[in-house]
Amino acid sequence: MQAIPSTRGQGIAIDPLDKARRIDGFWQQRVIAEMNDYQFKVARLEGEFVWHRHADTDETFIVLEGELRIDFRDGAMTLRAGEIGVVPKGMEHKPFAATEVKIMLIEPRGVVNTGDAPSDRTVPNDLWI
Repeated sequence: MQAIPSTRGQGIAIDPLDKARRIDGFWQQRVIAEMNDYQFKVARLEGEFVWHRHADTDETFIVLEGELRIDFRDGAMTLRAGEIGVVPKGMEHKPFAATEVKIMLIEPRGVVNTGDAPSDRTVPNDLWI
């Protein structure tokens, strides 16, 4: 099991964009910090994800670089660098990036990236970078 770096005690500075750039591959989210029971995760995205929902929690997307479209069954939300979008709990959604996007996610510890739709895009939780 991988040791979890401490983000408590003496404060530390974290550069989310730098952390995202270090990730090999797309859709491989990694934890960069924790606050109470919430994790801050970064990822590089490109192409389509899977339709899914998170029944018990909202999901916050912050675009660090690029442009991300989040499709819903009745529309879409487009986020550009510096913008934040919140997907309400229980809402089915599918992220899409026409070109590479770097994002930060904020969600409770233990949330599965593919929600209620396990697939080959499901990644293990609590992987730190």
